[in-house]
Order: sequence, then C-alpha cells, then structure tokens
Amino acid sequence: MSISNSNKQAIVQDFSSLQAPVSGAAETDAHVTLLDDPEEWGSFGRELPTTGLWESFVVLDGMHCAACALSIEDALKQVPGVLEVDVSAATHRARVVWNPAQVLPSQWMAAVRKAGYRSLPAMDALMREQRLRESRRALWRWLVAGFCMMQVMMYAWPAYQATPGDLSQEMETLLRWASWVISVPVMFFACGPFFSSALRDIRERRVSMDLPVALGMLITFVVSTLGTFDPNGPFGAEVYFDSLTMFVFFLLSGRLLELRLRDRTAGALEAVANRLPDSVERKDAITGEFVRVTTRRLKLGDTVRVLPGEAFPADGRIIVGETQADEALLTGESRPVSKPLGAGVCAGSYNLRAAVEMRVEQMGDGTRFAQVVALMENASLQKPRLAQLADKVARPFLIGVMLAALAAAIWWWPTSPSHAAMVAVAVLIVTCPCALSLATPVSMLTAAGTLARNGVLVRNLQGLESLALVDTVVFDKTGTLTRDGLSVLSTQEFANAGVPWPLALAVALARQSLHPVSRAVVGFGSERAASTEVDKWVLESVQEVSGAGVMAVARHPAFPDQTLNVKLGSARFSDAAPREDGMQEVVLSLEVQGVRSVALRFELCEDLRSESTAVIAALQRERIHVELLSGDNAAVVQRVAGQVGIADAHGDCTPQDKLARLRELQAEGKHVAMVGDGLNDGPVLAGAHVSFAFGRSVPLAQSRADFVVMGDQLELVWQSLLLARRTMRVVRQNLLWSAIYNAICVPLAIAGYMPAWLAGLGMAASSLLVVLNAARLARAPGLVAVRETTSASSFNRPAARVAALATESI
Repeated sequence: MSISNSNKQAIVQDFSSLQAPVSGAAETDAHVTLLDDPEEWGSFGRELPTTGLWESFVVLDGMHCAACALSIEDALKQVPGVLEVDVSAATHRARVVWNPAQVLPSQWMAAVRKAGYRSLPAMDALMREQRLRESRRALWRWLVAGFCMMQVMMYAWPAYQATPGDLSQEMETLLRWASWVISVPVMFFACGPFFSSALRDIRERRVSMDLPVALGMLITFVVSTLGTFDPNGPFGAEVYFDSLTMFVFFLLSGRLLELRLRDRTAGALEAVANRLPDSVERKDAITGEFVRVTTRRLKLGDTVRVLPGEAFPADGRIIVGETQADEALLTGESRPVSKPLGAGVCAGSYNLRAAVEMRVEQMGDGTRFAQVVALMENASLQKPRLAQLADKVARPFLIGVMLAALAAAIWWWPTSPSHAAMVAVAVLIVTCPCALSLATPVSMLTAAGTLARNGVLVRNLQGLESLALVDTVVFDKTGTLTRDGLSVLSTQEFANAGVPWPLALAVALARQSLHPVSRAVVGFGSERAASTEVDKWVLESVQEVSGAGVMAVARHPAFPDQTLNVKLGSARFSDAAPREDGMQEVVLSLEVQGVRSVALRFELCEDLRSESTAVIAALQRERIHVELLSGDNAAVVQRVAGQVGIADAHGDCTPQDKLARLRELQAEGKHVAMVGDGLNDGPVLAGAHVSFAFGRSVPLAQSRADFVVMGDQLELVWQSLLLARRTMRVVRQNLLWSAIYNAICVPLAIAGYMPAWLAGLGMAASSLLVVLNAARLARAPGLVAVRETTSASSFNRPAARVAALATESI
C-alpha cells in the first residue's frame, strides 16, 4: 500500500509539522492528522496478525551515534501504548510497535521531537526528500568549512614562517582579526549540527558524541577569540583558528562520506520498498477502457495492464499476453523468467518484454513482496549482541572522556592556560566511541544487504555471528537436497504383457493427470517415446483416483477390435506386488480378456539438486560435519546420502526425532546449523544455533529460520557461511582498530603531543575506516560469483562453481 499523492506532497512540503504534542488535548495540524488516519498507517507499517497492534517504521533526523539511539528509545518507551522500540544508529531508522487503542502516530512522533530529534514516516517519497535535503546541507557545510579553512591557513602561514621581528604587532593583530572573521561562519553555520545536538543533550540531561565535540569547538573558538581581543592576556600567546577550521573540516568530511555510504545502504532498502508503482492502468468494468489510478485503489479481481519496464503492482495471474519478468529480489534468480498466458506473477517483479494484462489475486501484506520488505526492515533494525554491548559502553565512555579532558586541563593549567585548554580540546575530540558503536552493526548490515541481493534474506542479524561459528550442518532431504519434483530413475518392461509400445501408453495415460508422479513419467517418456506413437493411443472413460493413480479404457489402431483396461499408479492400485525395499514406484498394468498383468514399472526418486554433491564436498573440505535427517523411508534416505556423499544419515525421523538428534549434537559441544524446507521443520529450525529455511513455498513472515533462501540455489547456504566468517573477521578488525586507536591517541592527547586539528583528523578517520572496511563486504567474492556464473554456458556447472568458491581466500 502507498500513501496518496496529495498526502505525500503535503507531508513533504512541511517536514516539521509531522510532530505533535504528546498530550491528546493539544491541537494537531492537518498534516499530522493525515498520519493519524488508519487508512495511512499501512503506508509506513503493517498490522501484526491476531494482536491488533501496529508495527511502524520511521526515519530519524538529528542522530549521530549510539547514545542518540538510546535516547530515542528511552523517549518512545515512556509513551503509553508504545510496546516495543528498536532504533538503529547505523541506518537512522526506528521500528515502533504500538497499540492504536492507546496512542496514535502523531503522539509517539511528538515524543521523538520532544527528545530533540525529528521523525519521518519511512515512505518512499518522504525518505528520498529527506535524504536529499540532508545531503545538500551537509555538502554546503563542508564547502564552507573547506573554503574558510584554506583562507585561515593563508593568514596563519606568515606567523608559522616568520622569525622574531619579521611581523609587526599591527600585522599580526590584523591577521588574527581576519582569521576570526572567517572563522565566524564556520562556527555559526558549518558547526550548526554539533552545537544544536549538544544543546539538546544539555536540555535533556544526557550525553552523546556531539557534546564533547561541540565543547572542543567552543573552547577553541573562545580561547582564540580572547587571544585576538586581548593579545597581552593569559590566552594571547597564540590563537588556534587554523586548528579549529581544520578539524571542523575533517569532521565534516568524515560525516559527509559516512552519509554517502549510509545512503547506499538505505538506498538499497528503499529501492526494494519502492519497487511497487505509484499508479497503474486499471480496466474499467463498465467501459472496458484502461484508466490510470493509484496502486492503493486496486481491489482483488481487478484487471490491470502492466507495460514493459513497469513493476507488477500485486500478486496475480496473466490473462492477456505473455512476457518475461525479473524476479531477482524474490527468488535470487538473475535470469529473466518466462511468463506465458496463465502464469502467476509476483508484486515487485519487473515486466521486461511486452505489455500484459493481469488479474489481481493478492495485495498488501499478503504478497510475497510485502513479506520480503518486512523481513528486510526488521533485520536492518536488529541489534546483534556485540552492538548492544557497544551501545552500553558508549555513554559511560563519553562521560569518562569529559572527565579525562577536565583532568588534563587542570594538570596543564599552571604551565599555560592556553595550552591547557587546547589539550582538553584534543582529548574531547580524539576520544570518540563512534567507531566502536559502528564496528558491528555496519558490518552486519552490509553483509545482510549483500545476501539479500543474492537471494538470501537475513531475519536475524545475530545469526551471522552464530553462522560464523558453525562446525556441523544438518540437512533435511525433501525440498532441500532434492527438489520438489520427482524423476524416473529406471524402468522395467515385461514382454509377457502382450502390448506394443507400453512406454507410449504410460505417457498417454500420465498426460491425463497433474500429479507430480505423472509429470515425472511424462518427462521421462517424452524423451524416449515418439510423440506419434503416444498420439496413436485413444483413451476413453479416464478417471483419476486421488492418491492412487489414473485408469482408463485404451484403444490402438494395431488392434482396433480390442480394448484394454489400463491403470497407472501405485502397486496396490495397479494390482501388482509392491517392492520389498520400499522404494517409490509407479506401475502400468493392463487387463486383457479378464487377465491383468504388469506391463511396465517405473522406479522413482526425488529430483536431486545438481549442486548438492558439490556443496556437501565443499563443507566437508572445511572440516564441517554434515548429517542428513529426514522423515522419508530409511532406504531412500540412505541412497540419497550416498549420492551426495553424506556418511551420517537417518531416515523415518519425526520432527521430535530430528530435534532430539539436534540436542545430542549440541550436548557434544557442536555448533549446529539446520537447513530445512521450513514447512514441517519448525521445532528443529528453532532449536538449532542457526537455521536456513529453504524453498520458495516457505511462508516467509511465519518462518522460524534465521535465513530464508529465496531461490533454488543450494550453494547459497555455503556462500552465506563464507560471508558470515568474513563478516565476523571484519567486525573483529573494526573492534581491534577502535581499541588500538583509543589506546594510542588518548595518552598522546593528554600528554599534549596531539594538536586539535590532528585530533579531528584522527576522529574522522577512525569512523570512516570502520565504514569503509565494512563496505568491502558489499562485494564478497563468494556471492559475486553467483551473478557472474549464471550465464547459459556456465549455469549448469554448479560443482565447478562451488569448488572454486571453496578454494577462495576470504
């Protein structure tokens, strides 16, 4: 569902008016009333099933660190009716679960504003507008700071180069005054976000990253201003306008680059959420003409026309025309998918070839697209264990920073008040918990985005940390190592049946059914029996017995006066003796002159994924123990296990048996990942350390797995493990860098060996290095290979792909 265009424009035009007082008696303006309309709630959230609660997503403005995220969470949790709050410092987004019987969106948004921040519904147009404004403001501040820094350095350069007596007192005073004048716009414009955030913290009696930074800037400007106005006073020996403008420029440079990198992540999420078109051509039921209407006005049963290049607005079925669709987001399949007449299409997939007409069958939260977006939204706001620990450390760390700066100033004051002030400034600026707070969430969010682009949705960010530790992988069989369909493994023909061309007869009879067994027989026989022979058989009185088989009366030109009563189905249905080994089979039998005999037996097996053997081998090369647990016949399970190379396999397992075996492995100290089809493996998926739900039929919103594999590529499980290990290595690198940076720079700053400009450079560089290091995960080699190997010439060589990935250095 998307918000109406008029409402979009109204809200975009007046961003600040989205806030309302918490008091229900306070008057709200028209724009806030729009958000309190239940019709609009679906545009930035969804109703949670069976609870009556709403889950909404908002974009936050004015926050810069983990301490800001904690402040917003505290403010929202104090609002009656707000039950859950998750705020991400990395993406500047919040998830709010609220009770519409107790509170309205305008009221809990007002609580955000009262805390000193601004909130905006996470809708496509609003998000783009807000990010554009924020980027423009950040760019202008950066340009002003850079220009003023260069000018101030020009005026400071003579003082650095001159020997005693080269500059007269008047010239030195003039240069100082010129530097002061140029530093004023830096303080009152470029530094605006730092000071506004610091004032907000003071009013709310809390501490965030911007408070020590703003104090450092203010102290530097005041000390330099006193030195300019009173050259003979205690602070007149030296001014620091060059250091001030330089570290402001460095800080804004880091912020600007972080903003651009963050927008790439947020933009990827927005690109997913914004795939649905704002409007579509709907067929008028009376005139039969197509009229363009907003997508939110569609109803079940409507007929819409989708042009090439447009996204399908809902789940439905093509009723006129044929085309190809891009379903990469929903299935991980990068190649176009053919959509003939009658084929189903998914909301959010793109029409690539020709204009088609579709009938709307599912809309809103019920579509697969909506479930994918909800999963990505939830994952982007989760806080892994390491990130939660960093958030808890952030506030005490900042308080310690200010106490350390005060102690350093007191220590150096007797020597030189001016030097003492600048030592305190260096301590305030150089010691920043921002890198520590960003180390884990930025890395995991980048990895989650990379997986999502390649067909794996991360439902639980903590699962990445657990997946990196996995030493045992347990597979289900049906729908995981095998596909949903069946295939014919072998046939046995009986000549004494007295009928020519029994395979052609079996194919003709199997065509009368859509059962998977019948499709397997048709697929096998069509390659081996001539279509002309199949078409010679004339079938009458065709009857399908559910769960048993198909029966009919058959005639053939070779014996026109003879009729055959034929059956194709299970051994019992066909009046044949079943196999002693329990293998699945289908039997063709016929009755001639009152005597029934077996003409043909088909031995069936599940369609084994071609990449299964390679994936298992790759896991085993990494010394990962692999097991197979299945509820299928033990003989079938053992045969499949032998085909893919799994030594430890168990059949005839109930869900409770699977869970018990899982507990045994965990009791042995194993770190277990479970890979199942998500349909009947709920208990074992929930009980594993980390789990994958495999298969397109999984109900995404109700899945118990940590990862959901969207397409048919089993190697994505292996590649996810590679990326998880790489992600945790990047997290450890970021945490180590943050620790080393603070361990080295803090003592240097306290000892007076680090000037303020260098402290600003160090602070900006530390945060930027963390973000850039995490950005490397966006092009993880293992997952990029999926896209590069899906051409027609290489797509059918999964074993070679996985083998290459197994030898990659990550």
